[in-house]
Amino acid sequence: MTNPAEELLDIVDEHDRVIGTALRGEVYRRGLTHRCVFILVRDPAGRIFVHRRTDTKLFAPGAYDMFVGGVVGSGETYAEAAVRETEEELGVHGVTPRPLFKFLFEQDRLSWWCDMYEAEWDGPVSPQESEVAWHAWLTPAELADRLTCDTFVPDGLEAYRRYLELRSA
Repeated sequence: MTNPAEELLDIVDEHDRVIGTALRGEVYRRGLTHRCVFILVRDPAGRIFVHRRTDTKLFAPGAYDMFVGGVVGSGETYAEAAVRETEEELGVHGVTPRPLFKFLFEQDRLSWWCDMYEAEWDGPVSPQESEVAWHAWLTPAELADRLTCDTFVPDGLEAYRRYLELRSA
C-alpha cells in the first residue's frame, strides 16, 4: 500500500477548476482546496452502510461515516473516483454510483469539493482493513440514533444533511 500522504491531487479554485497539483500531505498541511467523492451505499432493504474509520486516517481518524469515498486523484474524474473508492472500501466489484449533487465543504482552513453519489449493493462486502475499522448496515432510524452519540466526520455530516434535504424536497 502506498502512503496516502504521497498521493498526487489536483488543486482547484472556488469554481472547481484545476489550478495545480500537490501531494495529499501538502494539501492537508496548507489547506488547499481539492476534490472528494462521497457515496451513500444502501442495500435492497434501504439500510445504509455505516463504518468507523481506522485510527490511521489522515483526516478524522476513528470517526464514523455514513459514506464511502475519498479524495479524487490527479487527472481522475469524480465518476471514476466514485467507482474506485466504493469498490476499494467495500471490497466489491460492479458498483454503479448515481450522481446526486456537488457542494464546497469548508471548515476552519480546510476546503474541498464534494461530489455526491448514491449506490445500491446487494451482496456481501469485505471492507478494506486499512480504511474501515468497523461496519454495519443501519436503517435510517438506527443511523439517526448513532448521530446523537457517536462522532461522525464533519464533511459527512454536512453531506448527509444536504442529502436528507434533497430527499425530502
